[in-house]
Amino acid sequence: MVKNGRAVKASYRCAECGHEVAKWVGRCPECQAWGTVEERGVSRSALARVVAGAPSAPARPIGEVDIESARARKTGVAELDRVLGGGLVPGAVVLLAGEPGVGKSTLLLEVAYQWAVKGSVPSLYITGEESAGQVRLRAERTGNIHGQMYLAAESDLSAVLGQVEAVNPGVLIVDSVQTMSSPEVDGTPGGVTQVRAVTAGLVALAKERGLPIVLVGHVTKDGSVAGPRVLEHLVDVVLQFEGDRHSSLRLVRGIKNRFGAADEVGCFELRDDGIVGVPDPSGLFLNRRDQDVTGTAVTVVVEGKRPMLGEVQALVTPTNLPSPRRAVSGLDSARVAMALAVLEKRGRMALHNKDVFTATVGGMKLTEPAVDLAVALAVASAATDQPLPHDLVVVGEVGLSGELRRVNGVGRRLTEAARLGYTKALVPPDAGPLPPETRALVAHDLFEALQLLKLKK
Repeated sequence: MVKNGRAVKASYRCAECGHEVAKWVGRCPECQAWGTVEERGVSRSALARVVAGAPSAPARPIGEVDIESARARKTGVAELDRVLGGGLVPGAVVLLAGEPGVGKSTLLLEVAYQWAVKGSVPSLYITGEESAGQVRLRAERTGNIHGQMYLAAESDLSAVLGQVEAVNPGVLIVDSVQTMSSPEVDGTPGGVTQVRAVTAGLVALAKERGLPIVLVGHVTKDGSVAGPRVLEHLVDVVLQFEGDRHSSLRLVRGIKNRFGAADEVGCFELRDDGIVGVPDPSGLFLNRRDQDVTGTAVTVVVEGKRPMLGEVQALVTPTNLPSPRRAVSGLDSARVAMALAVLEKRGRMALHNKDVFTATVGGMKLTEPAVDLAVALAVASAATDQPLPHDLVVVGEVGLSGELRRVNGVGRRLTEAARLGYTKALVPPDAGPLPPETRALVAHDLFEALQLLKLKK
């Protein structure tokens, strides 16, 4: 095939992940998506051997490289700094992905405001999805207006670069990368080619000027970052913004971080007047009571490196249906089903003729194995109408044979529980050193745990 007087070799690329194949196929062999492989053209001249050129800077011993220019600068949003590893590093490119309406733009507007307030250089917010007036209205509602905040509505990469030259900001926020396009590249905005070209251009800008850039990214139906998979490899930091529409709590979870821990979590509360950090989120997921209540158990989960208390509630009612209902909210339905089976088989508790409803408090999602014991004991408490002590926390994984298994960081979990007034803990054996103010109840299996708490009729 000949194009523009040059020999072109036909190739095919997946529009979802960017994987290239020699011939067209109906299903991408990399991401398994159907109907996403499209034809692309590659010039043979691009495949020619690359000759050596002059380096941009001579190589130096690593010990002589100046690190002061790479020190992180705080954004002014403490919970975001926690996830970033201390703040924004000059020249770093951060990708913040999340579902529509979760609060990404509100959070980054707060970042732009805090940067303008505390810094001597302005912040620049580029919006490609809204008009400048719409962003101005949101800024007025949340109180994020400052003379050092600059705002522009652009969707062309060359125009964005022109705005950067004119303003010379200390931080650049692009909302969102899928709406930007480069005039030098074919394809529609949001497509694989355009997203890759725009991101590569912004990364080059960040490294050349030492300018930290925050990109907003869309997500697909399954919650992953939209666009080619190479997008996550180009940037330095990938953050996932999570939250339930029916809850005010928002979590920023680190997925990739070249400058800090990749498993940190920041907690925020979305309000009518903006978004604020929540340094102590455990209280949002607890319904504190001074008396014992049936069908509830308190556990401690670890989000990133942060222990947080969560409450599991259960309701067990008799039913005449041939297939009893099993409703789950905020928990892993597969692990709940396993806990119910172990509770019936190993705990000798009849649940085959009862509806079982399990849920969490405050919209919290509890999916780690350490919640197994809390789910089993909450269901047992509801089934026997016997409450658990209100000052008790339970932590442990339940095996299929009924044994209780140790989980990571039991001491750290119980220290957080003791800080909030929970002085008793039901734990598996060999749980490690525990806080001195905590009275530990040790159970080897689920049946023994039921006996200790007097949940056996």
